[in-house]
Amino acid sequence: MAFSTQESDEVLSEMNVTPLVDVMLVLLVVFIVTAPMLTNSIPINLPKTEAVAPPDTKDPLVVSIDGSGKLFINKDEIQPDLLESNLQAAKAADAELRVQLQADDQVDYGVVARAMAAIERAGITKLAVITAR
Repeated sequence: MAFSTQESDEVLSEMNVTPLVDVMLVLLVVFIVTAPMLTNSIPINLPKTEAVAPPDTKDPLVVSIDGSGKLFINKDEIQPDLLESNLQAAKAADAELRVQLQADDQVDYGVVARAMAAIERAGITKLAVITAR
């Protein structure tokens, strides 16, 4: 510590770190006290069960677009303007219909976008776009 006398008019250039240390210690105590309260763990012994297989789900309807832009539903070629009506008929037969869309990487984006729009207009909400890994 530097002591100054009345006779010297020099300004002390040392910083008083005591208040800083006090604040840091108070913060440390606050964090130590509140940290255990942040975890809301209740000890519970959960029962053990056997693994359950998922229920048998139907195979999804696969809409494919090959490199030349031809549309297929489950390996059956269809005309692009009939896609929506075929999907609506399939949706009427199965309310939980799932559709997988797979398109060749050389296909024009517009063809894929039109197919996706037809799927959406048919009322199908479960759509998966299949890609290669």
